[in-house]
Amino acid sequence: MADPHGFLKHARQEPAKRPVDERLGDWDEVYAALDGGEREQQVRTQAARCMDCGVPFCHSSSAGCPLGNLIPEWNDLVRRGRWDEAGERLHATNNFPEFTGRLCPAPCEAGCVVALSPRAGGAVAIKRVEQTIADIGWERGSVVPVTATAPTGRSVAVVGSGPAGLAAAQQLTRAGHEVTVYERDDRLGGLLRYGIPEFKMEKKVLDRRLVQMRAEGTRFVTGCEVGVDLTVDELRSRHDAVVLAVGALRGRDAEVPGRELTGVHLAMEHLVQANRECEGDGPAVITAAGKHVVIIGGGDTGADCLGTAHRQGAASVLQLDQYPEPPGERDEARSPWPTWPLILRTYPAHDEGGERRYEVAVEEFVGDEDGHVRAVRLRRVQVGRDADGRRQVVPVGDEVEEFPCDLALFAIGFEGVERMPLLDGLGLTLSPRGSIGCGADWQTSQPGVFVCGDAHRGASLVVWAIAEGRSVAAAVDAHLTGGSQLPAPVHPTALPLAVV
Repeated sequence: MADPHGFLKHARQEPAKRPVDERLGDWDEVYAALDGGEREQQVRTQAARCMDCGVPFCHSSSAGCPLGNLIPEWNDLVRRGRWDEAGERLHATNNFPEFTGRLCPAPCEAGCVVALSPRAGGAVAIKRVEQTIADIGWERGSVVPVTATAPTGRSVAVVGSGPAGLAAAQQLTRAGHEVTVYERDDRLGGLLRYGIPEFKMEKKVLDRRLVQMRAEGTRFVTGCEVGVDLTVDELRSRHDAVVLAVGALRGRDAEVPGRELTGVHLAMEHLVQANRECEGDGPAVITAAGKHVVIIGGGDTGADCLGTAHRQGAASVLQLDQYPEPPGERDEARSPWPTWPLILRTYPAHDEGGERRYEVAVEEFVGDEDGHVRAVRLRRVQVGRDADGRRQVVPVGDEVEEFPCDLALFAIGFEGVERMPLLDGLGLTLSPRGSIGCGADWQTSQPGVFVCGDAHRGASLVVWAIAEGRSVAAAVDAHLTGGSQLPAPVHPTALPLAVV
């Protein structure tokens, strides 16, 4: 039983970050390393704040974790110092807790009962506990390959090696199927590899999990675009089922005067090159070094560009958001507990410098005589809805501000699955929102072809990608064998709890 007075005795404590000057000089993760004893004591204290609620909203799939992580259980095991057992309970529901512990924005904490009242000191630091359990498991050697008890003789192809594809592949391999993951890039990981900056998750964290998966029997083929390097007919002839985990990488663009100027890019064009440089592929062509950088978009991707620009040596960074500045605390009228709160989110990158501007939009990019962007003109705007409910961005006033700009990055989200020969070869069309549809069994309109992750849901959280990967694995297993003991934490129509 958890300590019922833990949240009264202990305050929420976030992990300490390295000094800004130090972390801007490298690409290592931003958080300070603690010696083992101090780290364990701090995290055990945080775990003791968990109340072991009768109704734990933290692992409710609608209000908290879609994986159904058994959070109160492993919190209590950590409180008592039983790290190996905590790791077992954590891995029972999550294939990659070292990913989610670093990258997930933690809807579990938004749904924590201790977060109900500010007087309770804030939610339990669930994400920190999760990451520490996972890291200690790796350090102690308790995370080992899990091999199938008996082969099924059936073969499955997984197209895409992001978190959804990896989760599906690991589950299906452990169920006894022969699984091959096809990745068009030269390295595995999808956005985990080339979209997430090194300072958020060092790639050695990804690589050690891939070593485990190979030891379990999962095969990986890189540099292979299905539909181009391998025909769809060849894919179908080799495998009894196919899982599409191709992501939703079609970046959202904007028609702004001057968009064609050199130096105006989508965010992923910048982030991918920076990550490739960290991998040793040579200097990035798109770099912020010595430049005045303007980032359009105030979300996670914008913050990733911000931190990357700082480390590349930007002269200045301006981050823009069309929406008003969110409140510092949850507004119960707009986003009541346990829904995901609309609040100002400050990432470690924001502590490193730069300026944030709200309720503004780019009216024009200004170029020099060589066709390179040199400035950006901004106008105040107001975001609303028209009579049909469509979003409208309306200029407010006539004042236009001009700022220097040598590099502009659009970080305004994704529009869905990229158009690719694979879809044509399978005879699949995209929905109006750019996703691949499926039935209740995760199967697309093509028999034996399944879909999961961002390709099905649209750009979403890493925790939803893993949940869908686990769920599609159960569906594929049942399709091939007539039944499945694999867990299926979410339904294809599942949505997080929200205020409409």
